[in-house]
Amino acid sequence: MSKVVGWLHEQECTVFRFVNLRCHSRFLTSFFSWITHVGGARMTVIGTLLLCMFLPSPSRLWAIQSACALAISHFPVHLIKKHYPRHRPYLSIPETKMLVHPLKDHSFPSGHTTAVFSVLTPFILHIPTLFTPLIALASLVGLSRIYLGHHYPSDVLVGVLLGGGCGVLVSILFS
Repeated sequence: MSKVVGWLHEQECTVFRFVNLRCHSRFLTSFFSWITHVGGARMTVIGTLLLCMFLPSPSRLWAIQSACALAISHFPVHLIKKHYPRHRPYLSIPETKMLVHPLKDHSFPSGHTTAVFSVLTPFILHIPTLFTPLIALASLVGLSRIYLGHHYPSDVLVGVLLGGGCGVLVSILFS
């Protein structure tokens, strides 16, 4: 089992190094430094609150579902980070390109990715025509977390599953 885990970690580090070290450009650095904030606490909390206040029905219900999914998704992220502390890539991979100030919490899972997927999933479920642009936006936030050196790919993948799962769960419960 430890050989499999070691192999998976090596594969993940290879993907991380490719995105973080080999794909850099001035444009991507500027773009990902901006897009990453879409999944940040300020943007997701303020954005969902504004949607809840100003969207007409039935869209307001979807915004409330987004807000609930965001709140619920915060708990597993917090618990996992506490019970499975994983160093951020810039602490484990010396050559990591860091573009912003280091974070103090643990890497696993990605809170930004969890947040953006939890907020957007109810809208994706209720307005299928928005699937492609909203999935693209959320995926770019996840990719930005790797590009900026804050997360391994598995941190982002688990964030997708947690956020998307909370969005689906809340949408089902509110139906």
